Amino acid sequence: MELLGLAAIVLYFFIALRFWQGFHRTYYSQSRFVLSVLWLPLLLNKSYRQNFRRALLG
Repeated sequence: MELLGLAAIVLYFFIALRFWQGFHRTYYSQSRFVLSVLWLPLLLNKSYRQNFRRALLG
């Protein structure tokens, strides 16, 4: 169970790092850190979800 929790945390930060690296492909111009850290709850927003996909996939 502890290994599963650790894997979830690592995956969360890995995806946040990928978003951080692809941030220049989005329409956002500021709040890079906040948007990268809060990516999971923000996925409920359609506009954010499109920009998130754009940042990750290119």
